[in-house]
Amino acid sequence: DTVLRGRRYRERVAATRQKADELLDLMGLTDQAGRVAADLPYGDQRRLEIARALATGPQLLLLDEPAAGLDSKETKVLAALIRTIRDRYGVTVVVVEHDMDLIMALCERIQVLATGEVICVGTPEQVREHPKVREAYLGHA
Repeated sequence: DTVLRGRRYRERVAATRQKADELLDLMGLTDQAGRVAADLPYGDQRRLEIARALATGPQLLLLDEPAAGLDSKETKVLAALIRTIRDRYGVTVVVVEHDMDLIMALCERIQVLATGEVICVGTPEQVREHPKVREAYLGHA
């Protein structure tokens, strides 16, 4: 019985390592695998946070301001990554974000809030054309 438990344990450890390697590869962090997370550049830390969340096997992934502090190149990488997560893993992704360009490029359905109130729900096109959204976030009605 002890031998069987030992084998099962090794199999679980191997599966966990394989999943970790898969997620590091997905995030573009394979070359950073041996580093301490706190020593990673900020953009890499953000992607590692997402990998950690994905490792739990969620059906729903809530990302709160995932582009905060990222430059435009890192934001584009993030958008592609979120699409891949949705498509490859079948995970529903809810994004709370102020970067309207990212949201418009990424989301199929958008709910817009202003001063704590929902002002619009719709497709990117509907949101872009909604007068309250234009006034609140895009700068003109």
